Amino acid sequence: QLLITLLTNGFALSQDEAMWHYIGRNWFRHGLVPYSGGVDNKSPLFFAVFGLSDLLFGVNYWFPRVLGTLCQSAGIYYIYKIAKQIAGPQAGVLAISFYGLSVLWHCADGRYISYTETYDVLFIILSFYFFLSAQNKKGYFISGLLAALGLGFRLSAFFGIIALFIVSLRKGVRYTLAFCCGLLAGIASLALIFVCAGIDLQQVLTYSLADNFGSGSTTDHSFLWRMEQAFGMFFYSEMVLFYPLVLVYWFIRKRVDWLILWLILEFVGINIVGNYARIQLKDILPALSLISALAVAHLINIYDIAIRRVLLVIWICFFPKLLEPLVSFKKLFVKNPVKTESYNHEPFTQPDEDGCKKLGQWIRSNTAVQEKVFVAGYGAAVQVYSERISSTIYFNATQTQMAKERFFKDMQLNKSEMILVPLFTAYKQYIDADMRAYVDRLVAKDYYFDSCRYSYNIYRIKK
Repeated sequence: QLLITLLTNGFALSQDEAMWHYIGRNWFRHGLVPYSGGVDNKSPLFFAVFGLSDLLFGVNYWFPRVLGTLCQSAGIYYIYKIAKQIAGPQAGVLAISFYGLSVLWHCADGRYISYTETYDVLFIILSFYFFLSAQNKKGYFISGLLAALGLGFRLSAFFGIIALFIVSLRKGVRYTLAFCCGLLAGIASLALIFVCAGIDLQQVLTYSLADNFGSGSTTDHSFLWRMEQAFGMFFYSEMVLFYPLVLVYWFIRKRVDWLILWLILEFVGINIVGNYARIQLKDILPALSLISALAVAHLINIYDIAIRRVLLVIWICFFPKLLEPLVSFKKLFVKNPVKTESYNHEPFTQPDEDGCKKLGQWIRSNTAVQEKVFVAGYGAAVQVYSERISSTIYFNATQTQMAKERFFKDMQLNKSEMILVPLFTAYKQYIDADMRAYVDRLVAKDYYFDSCRYSYNIYRIKK
């Protein structure tokens, strides 16, 4: 996992990581709490990870990925413990093989270990482990607390929590109450921490939930687009390797047990969210891996198959087929510097993560610390490496109606000393015309052209 994650994205923050680092840095370095110093649809608990990263090591890409790798490794270990508890050590080793390899797949965006899915999946796995291991109400209470932490990192943990709640009902009312008390205690504790940190709970709900549906949101797609993405995610990917084993497990169990329930609810959750980001498959992989491990363990026992041969087949079939880390490893020894001039003529090339990093560093060297900088479009990576604060909390394009209104207001009230406008086609393709027109009018009225770098026109405010 470290090999894959540290040798990707040009040794720089990805666009999403840059958003979270920017918000976390504004919080820890400048005292601008989430949603006041920058908006994205993640929770304050997650922004704190990147704020801590900046506090300890400045702008870096490796700390969140190393931390994510450690968390994912803990999840792999507890998948082993769950399988071992149910069906013995052989099943545990099989579960490690299925889960440990599948989380690295390209179809599950295995390189992006620093994303929210890593943390919410870890705490849901832990919650299931303590739930299944519970000998008394205390165990169910702890399970509820851990589930609340998963929810605190990502709201999609809700679907795993629903599975736990339904299973607890089968155990008995007192166990359900213990689990729910732990869950509510965890949610209340997180809410109290947010309030003490000065974060508005209404804003948490608005930005992490309410404003993520409807026109202009990340889930605003046609039914045809959703179907195409769903088929690509579930049928035109490595995921098909799991399906025969799920059928075997179903024929063995012949009923909807807790694992099938967990799998179904996580599948429903991915489709309800509806943006079909590949990394969301990590929510479904724990249940799939446990189901597959138990199915294969059963077949090994029935037909007396040598487990070493089975493991060899699993390792060959499930091994991640990623080339980017190898290409990046080569770059450590063979330098192919890109000339800045190659960006600044038609057809304008969109800079990669390394180009965004270099542009951000140029801005940092050519502006004062207190000066505001606005990067139009999806410019979070440039923004974060500039180490300058944006004029608007929507520093990375969000195009819901609420976001547009706040964007226009912020840009009017907080004049940027520097504005960067993209020249590459993706800017016109993905940014609404009214937002582009507003930036163009602002630049024409109050700014003068400074230079062109990395396919961005750079403007400075008229004094």
